[in-house]
Amino acid sequence: MRISPFLDRKLARRFATYDTDGNHYIESHDFATAASRLGDAFGLNPDAAPLVRLRELLLGLWAHLARAADKDADGRVSEAEYKAAFAAGLLETPESFDAGYVPFLEALMDIVDTDGDGKLTRDDHVRWTGALMNLPEPDAREVFGRLDKDVDGLLGRDELLEAIREFYFSEDPHSTGVYLLGPLDAN
Repeated sequence: MRISPFLDRKLARRFATYDTDGNHYIESHDFATAASRLGDAFGLNPDAAPLVRLRELLLGLWAHLARAADKDADGRVSEAEYKAAFAAGLLETPESFDAGYVPFLEALMDIVDTDGDGKLTRDDHVRWTGALMNLPEPDAREVFGRLDKDVDGLLGRDELLEAIREFYFSEDPHSTGVYLLGPLDAN
């Protein structure tokens, strides 16, 4: 797979959201830290079943990413290794992406959909994106507004999944998913 300059910018942005400690590497503790922050943001005990499930999925994601990307076997993934894994086919098709991502999104919604209606309010969205991905509040609020296509003040699973899919697979700079993680660097 060829990494276009546009996808390169999106992958750089996603890499930065994984790197919870800002050390320019993705490591297993980044995923565990993100899960802990999410649990704290939503007032969950670390042993709460939904949080345990999400943590398991995040650590499974880390293991998959490490197998695919950690070519020097140093227990961490650099941005260059992360991008190389994409070029080598880490996400082959939207369908294979869905197979891996839908369970994660469902586990996430079990935590962040505080009233259980299958939709997120703007405040729910701000809390989870801030906790899990360190997305600044102004960016998270803007993202919500862009993803809420029907302008009902709520985001459903399908709207989120569509935006996530577009983030990785669309080359349209005006697609909804482009802004999923806030503004892209202008490089």
